[in-house]
Amino acid sequence: MNEPVTSETYAAQLRRLAELTARVRQQREEAYAWHEQQCAAADRAVAESADEVNRAERELVAAREAQERVDAEVAVLWQELNVRLGGGGRRAGTPPAPRADATGDPEPLLEGARDLLRRARQPGELPSGVNPLLALCGVGGAVLAYALGAGFRALAARADGELAVGLPVLALVVTLLGPVLGLIPARLIADRRHAVLSPRPVIVVATAGLVTTLLLLVTA
Repeated sequence: MNEPVTSETYAAQLRRLAELTARVRQQREEAYAWHEQQCAAADRAVAESADEVNRAERELVAAREAQERVDAEVAVLWQELNVRLGGGGRRAGTPPAPRADATGDPEPLLEGARDLLRRARQPGELPSGVNPLLALCGVGGAVLAYALGAGFRALAARADGELAVGLPVLALVVTLLGPVLGLIPARLIADRRHAVLSPRPVIVVATAGLVTTLLLLVTA
Protein backbone atom coordinates (compact mmCIF):
# COMPACT_ATOMS: atom_id res chain seq x y z
CA MET A 1 0.00 0.00 0.00
CA ASN A 2 1.09 3.61 -0.68
CA GLU A 3 2.22 5.57 2.26
CA PRO A 4 0.30 8.76 2.90
CA VAL A 5 2.06 11.99 1.91
CA THR A 6 2.51 14.40 4.73
CA SER A 7 1.32 17.97 4.43
CA GLU A 8 4.86 19.28 4.77
CA THR A 9 6.15 17.18 1.89
CA TYR A 10 3.17 18.21 -0.27
CA ALA A 11 3.76 21.86 0.51
CA ALA A 12 7.42 21.52 -0.36
CA GLN A 13 6.53 19.92 -3.69
CA LEU A 14 4.12 22.76 -4.46
CA ARG A 15 6.79 25.35 -3.71
CA ARG A 16 9.23 23.40 -5.87
CA LEU A 17 6.70 23.28 -8.71
CA ALA A 18 6.01 26.99 -8.35
CA GLU A 19 9.72 27.77 -8.48
CA LEU A 20 10.20 25.60 -11.55
CA THR A 21 7.18 27.18 -13.22
CA ALA A 22 8.51 30.68 -12.48
CA ARG A 23 11.94 29.75 -13.77
CA VAL A 24 10.50 28.27 -16.95
CA ARG A 25 8.37 31.40 -17.45
CA GLN A 26 11.43 33.62 -16.94
CA GLN A 27 13.52 31.55 -19.33
CA ARG A 28 10.70 31.63 -21.87
CA GLU A 29 10.44 35.40 -21.57
CA GLU A 30 14.19 35.73 -21.91
CA ALA A 31 14.09 33.49 -24.98
CA TYR A 32 11.28 35.59 -26.48
CA ALA A 33 13.19 38.80 -25.72
CA TRP A 34 16.39 37.39 -27.23
CA HIS A 35 14.47 36.27 -30.33
CA GLU A 36 12.90 39.69 -30.73
CA GLN A 37 16.29 41.34 -30.33
CA GLN A 38 17.81 39.03 -32.92
CA CYS A 39 14.94 39.70 -35.32
CA ALA A 40 15.26 43.44 -34.79
CA ALA A 41 19.02 43.24 -35.32
CA ALA A 42 18.47 41.17 -38.47
CA ASP A 43 15.90 43.69 -39.72
CA ARG A 44 18.33 46.54 -39.05
CA ALA A 45 21.12 44.65 -40.83
CA VAL A 46 18.85 44.01 -43.83
CA ALA A 47 17.80 47.68 -43.91
CA GLU A 48 21.40 48.84 -43.66
CA SER A 49 22.42 46.41 -46.39
CA ALA A 50 19.58 47.69 -48.58
CA ASP A 51 20.71 51.28 -47.94
CA GLU A 52 24.28 50.36 -48.83
CA VAL A 53 23.11 48.63 -52.01
CA ASN A 54 21.03 51.68 -52.98
CA ARG A 55 23.92 53.99 -52.19
CA ALA A 56 26.29 51.81 -54.22
CA GLU A 57 23.85 51.82 -57.14
CA ARG A 58 23.58 55.62 -56.99
CA GLU A 59 27.36 55.93 -56.85
CA LEU A 60 27.66 53.54 -59.80
CA VAL A 61 25.17 55.60 -61.83
CA ALA A 62 26.99 58.81 -60.90
CA ALA A 63 30.33 57.24 -61.83
CA ARG A 64 28.98 56.11 -65.20
CA GLU A 65 27.56 59.57 -65.88
CA ALA A 66 30.89 61.13 -64.88
CA GLN A 67 32.73 58.70 -67.15
CA GLU A 68 30.45 59.50 -70.07
CA ARG A 69 30.88 63.22 -69.42
CA VAL A 70 34.66 62.87 -69.24
CA ASP A 71 34.73 60.72 -72.39
CA ALA A 72 32.66 63.32 -74.24
CA GLU A 73 34.94 66.12 -73.03
CA VAL A 74 38.03 64.15 -74.05
CA ALA A 75 36.53 63.53 -77.51
CA VAL A 76 35.86 67.26 -77.96
CA LEU A 77 39.34 68.24 -76.82
CA TRP A 78 40.93 65.54 -78.99
CA GLN A 79 38.96 66.69 -82.02
CA GLU A 80 40.10 70.25 -81.39
CA LEU A 81 43.68 69.01 -81.12
CA ASN A 82 43.31 67.19 -84.45
CA VAL A 83 41.99 70.40 -85.99
CA ARG A 84 45.01 72.26 -84.65
CA LEU A 85 47.42 69.64 -86.00
CA GLY A 86 45.57 69.10 -89.25
CA GLY A 87 46.96 72.24 -90.85
CA GLY A 88 50.45 70.74 -90.90
CA GLY A 89 49.34 67.38 -92.23
CA ARG A 90 49.61 65.74 -88.81
CA ARG A 91 46.90 63.93 -86.90
CA ALA A 92 46.75 62.86 -83.28
CA GLY A 93 44.72 59.74 -84.07
CA THR A 94 42.08 58.47 -81.68
CA PRO A 95 41.89 59.46 -78.01
CA PRO A 96 43.92 57.17 -75.72
CA ALA A 97 42.00 54.62 -73.68
CA PRO A 98 41.70 55.33 -69.95
CA ARG A 99 44.25 53.64 -67.75
CA ALA A 100 42.97 50.82 -65.57
CA ASP A 101 44.94 52.08 -62.55
CA ALA A 102 43.90 55.71 -62.97
CA THR A 103 42.64 57.29 -59.76
CA GLY A 104 41.65 60.74 -58.62
CA ASP A 105 39.52 63.50 -60.10
CA PRO A 106 40.02 63.90 -63.88
CA GLU A 107 38.69 67.47 -63.86
CA PRO A 108 42.08 69.11 -63.09
CA LEU A 109 43.64 67.21 -65.99
CA LEU A 110 40.82 68.24 -68.33
CA GLU A 111 41.11 71.83 -67.19
CA GLY A 112 44.85 71.71 -67.87
CA ALA A 113 44.19 70.38 -71.38
CA ARG A 114 41.57 73.07 -71.99
CA ASP A 115 43.99 75.73 -70.81
CA LEU A 116 46.71 74.45 -73.14
CA LEU A 117 44.33 74.51 -76.10
CA ARG A 118 43.13 78.00 -75.15
CA ARG A 119 46.71 79.23 -75.09
CA ALA A 120 47.40 77.42 -78.37
CA ARG A 121 44.46 79.23 -79.97
CA GLN A 122 45.83 82.61 -78.96
CA PRO A 123 48.12 83.91 -81.72
CA GLY A 124 51.61 84.79 -80.61
CA GLU A 125 54.39 86.81 -82.17
CA LEU A 126 56.70 85.65 -84.90
CA PRO A 127 60.09 84.61 -83.53
CA SER A 128 63.13 86.65 -84.42
CA GLY A 129 64.49 83.66 -86.34
CA VAL A 130 62.13 84.43 -89.24
CA ASN A 131 63.50 87.97 -89.67
CA PRO A 132 65.63 86.95 -92.71
CA LEU A 133 62.54 85.43 -94.32
CA LEU A 134 60.56 88.59 -93.55
CA ALA A 135 63.31 90.70 -95.05
CA LEU A 136 63.22 88.50 -98.14
CA CYS A 137 59.47 89.17 -98.38
CA GLY A 138 60.18 92.89 -98.31
CA VAL A 139 62.87 92.55 -100.99
CA GLY A 140 60.59 90.38 -103.16
CA GLY A 141 57.70 92.83 -102.87
CA ALA A 142 59.95 95.74 -103.79
CA VAL A 143 61.43 93.90 -106.79
CA LEU A 144 57.97 92.86 -107.99
CA ALA A 145 56.63 96.40 -107.66
CA TYR A 146 59.66 97.81 -109.44
CA ALA A 147 59.25 95.28 -112.25
CA LEU A 148 55.59 96.23 -112.63
CA GLY A 149 56.55 99.90 -112.62
CA ALA A 150 59.19 99.26 -115.27
CA GLY A 151 56.57 97.49 -117.37
CA PHE A 152 54.22 100.46 -117.09
CA ARG A 153 57.03 102.81 -118.01
CA ALA A 154 57.86 100.70 -121.05
CA LEU A 155 54.21 100.82 -122.11
CA ALA A 156 54.20 104.58 -121.58
CA ALA A 157 57.19 104.95 -123.88
CA ARG A 158 55.24 103.28 -126.69
CA ALA A 159 51.90 104.92 -125.91
CA ASP A 160 50.49 108.24 -127.00
CA GLY A 161 48.16 110.78 -125.47
CA GLU A 162 46.81 110.33 -122.00
CA LEU A 163 48.38 106.90 -121.55
CA ALA A 164 51.82 108.39 -122.15
CA VAL A 165 51.13 110.78 -119.28
CA GLY A 166 49.24 108.47 -116.89
CA LEU A 167 51.33 105.31 -117.14
CA PRO A 168 54.52 106.86 -115.70
CA VAL A 169 52.52 108.15 -112.72
CA LEU A 170 51.00 104.71 -112.22
CA ALA A 171 54.46 103.18 -112.53
CA LEU A 172 55.77 105.49 -109.81
CA VAL A 173 52.84 104.70 -107.50
CA VAL A 174 53.27 100.95 -107.98
CA THR A 175 57.01 101.22 -107.38
CA LEU A 176 56.49 103.17 -104.16
CA LEU A 177 54.06 100.48 -102.98
CA GLY A 178 56.86 97.91 -103.14
CA PRO A 179 57.67 97.98 -99.40
CA VAL A 180 53.98 97.33 -98.63
CA LEU A 181 53.60 94.40 -101.04
CA GLY A 182 56.02 92.38 -98.95
CA LEU A 183 53.49 92.36 -96.12
CA ILE A 184 51.23 89.99 -98.10
CA PRO A 185 53.58 86.97 -98.00
CA ALA A 186 54.63 88.00 -94.50
CA ARG A 187 51.01 87.73 -93.41
CA LEU A 188 50.79 84.25 -94.94
CA ILE A 189 53.87 83.21 -92.98
CA ALA A 190 52.33 84.55 -89.79
CA ASP A 191 49.07 82.71 -90.44
CA ARG A 192 50.86 79.40 -90.98
CA ARG A 193 52.68 79.89 -87.71
CA HIS A 194 49.48 80.99 -85.95
CA ALA A 195 51.01 84.36 -85.14
CA VAL A 196 50.21 88.01 -85.66
CA LEU A 197 52.11 90.66 -87.51
CA SER A 198 53.32 92.77 -84.67
CA PRO A 199 55.20 96.05 -85.29
CA ARG A 200 58.59 94.29 -85.38
CA PRO A 201 57.85 92.05 -88.42
CA VAL A 202 56.13 94.95 -90.19
CA ILE A 203 59.19 97.16 -89.64
CA VAL A 204 61.52 94.41 -90.90
CA VAL A 205 59.47 93.91 -94.08
CA ALA A 206 58.94 97.60 -94.74
CA THR A 207 62.59 98.49 -94.09
CA ALA A 208 63.87 95.75 -96.41
CA GLY A 209 61.38 96.76 -99.09
CA LEU A 210 62.16 100.47 -98.75
CA VAL A 211 65.91 99.93 -98.96
CA THR A 212 65.48 97.68 -101.98
CA THR A 213 63.18 100.21 -103.68
CA LEU A 214 65.64 103.04 -103.09
CA LEU A 215 68.54 100.97 -104.41
CA LEU A 216 66.57 100.05 -107.51
CA LEU A 217 65.55 103.65 -108.14
CA VAL A 218 69.12 104.92 -107.59
CA THR A 219 70.73 102.31 -109.79
CA ALA A 220 68.13 102.48 -112.54
